[in-house]
Amino acid sequence: MEKMPYRDGAPAAGSPAASAAVDRASDWRTGLPTLVGAGVVLRELRTSDARSLFTAMSAEEVSRFISPPPSTIEGFERFIAWTHRQREAGQYVCFAIVVEGSDTAVGLFQVRSLEPDFGTAEWGFAIASEFWGAGVFLEGARLVVDFTFDVLGTHRLEARAAIRNGRGNGALRKLGAVQEGVLRRSFLRHGEYLDQALWTILHDEWRSAKLVWAARIIH
Repeated sequence: MEKMPYRDGAPAAGSPAASAAVDRASDWRTGLPTLVGAGVVLRELRTSDARSLFTAMSAEEVSRFISPPPSTIEGFERFIAWTHRQREAGQYVCFAIVVEGSDTAVGLFQVRSLEPDFGTAEWGFAIASEFWGAGVFLEGARLVVDFTFDVLGTHRLEARAAIRNGRGNGALRKLGAVQEGVLRRSFLRHGEYLDQALWTILHDEWRSAKLVWAARIIH
């Protein structure tokens, strides 16, 4: 999700009707659960995360292929408050990425509904560069995708990555996402329109892939 739905100073969007299926699944709209994986914890963003997120996402190597993040710590505080309002409205969720043994947010995963009931959703991520290649993305991504399919009730999960973003595209491919096509000149960054790859994961394909992974672990 290179085009972040947040705009600093923008008003909160209205709350659409949520589906009964999502209502039965959890009370995530009142507060996100903490998701725990191997060496990674995903939790709700806190106002105190603003400083570390500002540091992580302001680095050029992190920000070059995403919409401009907030330019100040105070801007990140407003962004965090916005994520809570959007979660309460049932439109969007955002998890802080925390590595094992720390409580410092080093990045985030976000998912937004493209339909009122999250039937189709879009997700994205940004992680401090010092944690690239350390397994943080893959483990955290599996937690987020599980949550999206099992709790939000999503059927189709989309991601967009600039063609030039080799690391981002490689990470999605490694996760098992399928590239469906190229969105030509669909992302404006630094005054230039960039082509993006459209990646998707379907619920039934994700379930089948998890069975294969489990079989490999057993054997």
